[in-house]
Amino acid sequence: MPPLYDDMGTALDLARPPRRVVSLVPSLTESVAADRPEVLVGATQWCTHPADLEVTRVRGTKNPDREAILRLRPDLVIANKEENRELDVTRLRAAGVPVWVTVIETVPQALDSLERLFTEALRGTAPAWLETARALWAGPLPDVAATVAVPIWRDPWMVVGRSTFTGDLLRRAGLANAFAEHPDRYPHVTLEEIDRPGTDVVLLPDEPYVFTESDGPEAFRQVPVRLVSGRLLTWYGPSLLPAHDMLRRLVTTL
Repeated sequence: MPPLYDDMGTALDLARPPRRVVSLVPSLTESVAADRPEVLVGATQWCTHPADLEVTRVRGTKNPDREAILRLRPDLVIANKEENRELDVTRLRAAGVPVWVTVIETVPQALDSLERLFTEALRGTAPAWLETARALWAGPLPDVAATVAVPIWRDPWMVVGRSTFTGDLLRRAGLANAFAEHPDRYPHVTLEEIDRPGTDVVLLPDEPYVFTESDGPEAFRQVPVRLVSGRLLTWYGPSLLPAHDMLRRLVTTL
């Protein structure tokens, strides 16, 4: 069989459909678990969905336990350019493990990448939820209803900047990212740069920083704040369906 090529253009020689898959990305873990749970044998500690997932944990996305991964004898490891280190991918490949690396910075990229993962890497069919997500998210861009800022950390403050999946998701929901033109993808900014006129609402997600009612909203004096699900803003996969509902409801209240 001719080689397959992941999103980075790297060739993978898979002699047969993978039967033992380790996922190093929460979104990809949730995606595979929703449609092909029988092939998943390992995932990171951050792979929290589905909640009843019972697989071997191989530490985190940035520090995976490569020896634990090798002990699982995977046919395939799935990773992401942004979430995982090139060093870990290189060393796993050097140990003889095929690694499929995804590249996702927009919603259309996510939809296409997931379809290729299922149909090419896993040798199956595109799941029904993926087709539903495409119908919800792949249409023309709506008019901008409001401008939002999305902090992802505090002390120091960091926000979602340019060329990110989250920024594209927001725009497709009718929300403009206040930092879309910043030269950095996840810039460090001052609180005053977030809490300023011109921004209609600040969205405080519960990951990666866990913003709560008592940790985050009290810092803002000028701009209204909404606590939101971090998974629904940053994950791609089955989460795209409830994310559409959440953001649609949010837009109607602004």
